[in-house]
Amino acid sequence: MKRLNKKEAGSLNNQQDNYLDKIPVRNGDLDWIENNGLVTVIQKNNGLYDRMAQKLFKTPSESKIDLDRFGSFVWLQIDGNRSIYDIGVLVKARFGKDAEPLYERLSKYFYTLNEVKYITLEDKRREEK
Repeated sequence: MKRLNKKEAGSLNNQQDNYLDKIPVRNGDLDWIENNGLVTVIQKNNGLYDRMAQKLFKTPSESKIDLDRFGSFVWLQIDGNRSIYDIGVLVKARFGKDAEPLYERLSKYFYTLNEVKYITLEDKRREEK
């Protein structure tokens, strides 16, 4: 395993710090419901291939994705103003040791949400209107 020199380690720490400063913003086109603290995201399947599959294979026009208690809590904290770090503080207060390794899990979770286009990650706090 390669050992990082000080410059490489500093760069890696800065990247992680910068990522935790990002502000998650929910995709406004997504529908979701909350029931007793648990969130279900409703994803509409309306692309060309989705419509073809619906006609040929009778697939549903929307998918319902149930988030677990950790994911639901995080989802409910996304308000367009809180950073990933801020949300991590709330998760730590709510789940304690059960959330560890906290920022590694949060980073992966937000990376996945961003990849599937459930959220976007902004570099700075949104201006209040």
